[in-house]
Amino acid sequence: QVQLVESGGGAVQAGGSLRLSCAASGRSGYMLGWFRQAPGKGREFVAFIGWSGFPTHYTDSVKGRFTISADNAKNTVILEMNNRETGNTTVYYCATTRRFWTTRAVDFSYWGQGTQVTVSS
Repeated sequence: QVQLVESGGGAVQAGGSLRLSCAASGRSGYMLGWFRQAPGKGREFVAFIGWSGFPTHYTDSVKGRFTISADNAKNTVILEMNNRETGNTTVYYCATTRRFWTTRAVDFSYWGQGTQVTVSS
Protein backbone atom coordinates (compact mmCIF):
# COMPACT_ATOMS: atom_id res chain seq x y z
CA GLN A 1 0.00 0.00 0.00
CA VAL A 2 1.13 3.53 -0.71
CA GLN A 3 1.47 5.71 2.35
CA LEU A 4 1.56 9.51 2.30
CA VAL A 5 2.60 11.44 5.40
CA GLU A 6 2.18 15.20 5.68
CA SER A 7 4.24 17.28 8.09
CA GLY A 8 5.10 20.91 8.76
CA GLY A 9 1.73 22.23 9.85
CA GLY A 10 1.19 24.49 12.82
CA ALA A 11 0.41 28.08 13.74
CA VAL A 12 1.64 30.95 11.61
CA GLN A 13 1.02 34.69 11.61
CA ALA A 14 -0.48 36.41 8.62
CA GLY A 15 2.36 37.17 6.25
CA GLY A 16 4.44 34.34 7.62
CA SER A 17 5.57 31.26 5.78
CA LEU A 18 5.18 27.54 6.33
CA ARG A 19 6.76 24.64 4.53
CA LEU A 20 4.59 21.56 4.28
CA SER A 21 6.08 18.23 3.26
CA CYS A 22 4.47 15.11 1.87
CA ALA A 23 6.62 12.00 2.11
CA ALA A 24 5.57 9.01 0.03
CA SER A 25 6.50 5.41 0.82
CA GLY A 26 6.85 4.91 -2.91
CA ARG A 27 6.25 6.83 -6.07
CA SER A 28 2.64 6.33 -7.00
CA GLY A 29 0.58 7.86 -9.74
CA TYR A 30 1.60 10.57 -12.14
CA MET A 31 0.57 13.66 -10.20
CA LEU A 32 0.68 14.60 -6.54
CA GLY A 33 -1.75 17.22 -5.31
CA TRP A 34 -2.38 19.28 -2.22
CA PHE A 35 -5.91 19.88 -0.99
CA ARG A 36 -7.25 21.73 2.02
CA GLN A 37 -10.41 21.44 4.05
CA ALA A 38 -11.99 23.87 6.50
CA PRO A 39 -14.55 22.74 9.09
CA GLY A 40 -17.88 22.04 7.44
CA LYS A 41 -16.44 22.44 3.95
CA GLY A 42 -15.43 20.07 1.20
CA ARG A 43 -11.90 19.39 0.08
CA GLU A 44 -10.54 22.28 -1.96
CA PHE A 45 -7.83 21.90 -4.56
CA VAL A 46 -4.66 23.88 -3.87
CA ALA A 47 -1.92 22.73 -6.25
CA PHE A 48 -0.50 19.73 -8.08
CA ILE A 49 2.83 18.68 -9.53
CA GLY A 50 4.16 15.83 -11.64
CA TRP A 51 6.83 13.68 -10.01
CA SER A 52 9.27 14.93 -12.63
CA GLY A 53 8.59 18.48 -11.44
CA PHE A 54 6.31 19.32 -14.34
CA PRO A 55 3.64 20.36 -14.88
CA THR A 56 2.56 22.48 -11.94
CA HIS A 57 -0.80 24.10 -11.42
CA TYR A 58 -2.31 26.28 -8.68
CA THR A 59 -5.76 27.39 -7.73
CA ASP A 60 -6.24 31.11 -8.34
CA SER A 61 -6.44 32.05 -4.67
CA VAL A 62 -2.86 30.90 -3.94
CA LYS A 63 -1.06 31.91 -7.12
CA GLY A 64 2.01 33.98 -6.33
CA ARG A 65 1.94 32.97 -2.66
CA PHE A 66 2.35 29.20 -2.72
CA THR A 67 5.06 27.17 -4.44
CA ILE A 68 4.95 23.43 -5.05
CA SER A 69 8.09 21.42 -5.76
CA ALA A 70 9.17 17.78 -5.93
CA ASP A 71 12.29 16.03 -4.64
CA ASN A 72 12.42 12.81 -6.62
CA ALA A 73 15.36 11.38 -4.68
CA LYS A 74 13.42 11.60 -1.42
CA ASN A 75 9.96 10.83 -2.83
CA THR A 76 8.83 14.06 -1.25
CA VAL A 77 6.66 16.94 -2.43
CA ILE A 78 6.90 20.35 -0.79
CA LEU A 79 4.33 23.10 -0.51
CA GLU A 80 5.79 26.46 0.51
CA MET A 81 3.09 28.84 1.70
CA ASN A 82 2.95 32.56 2.32
CA ASN A 83 -0.19 32.96 4.42
CA ARG A 84 -1.91 36.35 4.23
CA GLU A 85 -5.29 35.42 5.68
CA THR A 86 -6.24 35.40 9.35
CA GLY A 87 -8.69 33.46 11.45
CA ASN A 88 -8.35 30.31 9.39
CA THR A 89 -7.80 26.79 10.63
CA THR A 90 -7.44 24.38 7.74
CA VAL A 91 -6.28 20.81 7.31
CA TYR A 92 -3.98 20.25 4.35
CA TYR A 93 -3.86 16.87 2.64
CA CYS A 94 -1.61 15.44 -0.02
CA ALA A 95 -2.85 12.85 -2.48
CA THR A 96 -1.86 11.09 -5.71
CA THR A 97 -3.71 10.46 -8.94
CA ARG A 98 -3.02 8.40 -12.04
CA ARG A 99 -4.93 10.88 -14.16
CA PHE A 100 -3.39 13.84 -15.94
CA TRP A 101 -4.29 17.43 -15.12
CA THR A 102 -7.15 16.93 -12.72
CA THR A 103 -8.12 19.12 -9.77
CA ARG A 104 -11.00 16.97 -8.56
CA ALA A 105 -10.60 15.27 -5.19
CA VAL A 106 -12.59 12.29 -6.43
CA ASP A 107 -9.86 11.56 -8.99
CA PHE A 108 -7.15 11.13 -6.34
CA SER A 109 -6.73 7.59 -5.01
CA TYR A 110 -4.33 7.80 -2.06
CA TRP A 111 -4.49 10.36 0.72
CA GLY A 112 -2.37 11.31 3.68
CA GLN A 113 -3.75 11.87 7.16
CA GLY A 114 -3.56 15.67 6.92
CA THR A 115 -1.69 18.38 8.75
CA GLN A 116 -3.38 21.39 10.36
CA VAL A 117 -2.49 25.00 9.63
CA THR A 118 -3.78 27.94 11.67
CA VAL A 119 -3.25 31.53 10.51
CA SER A 120 -3.45 34.31 13.11
CA SER A 121 -2.97 38.07 13.12
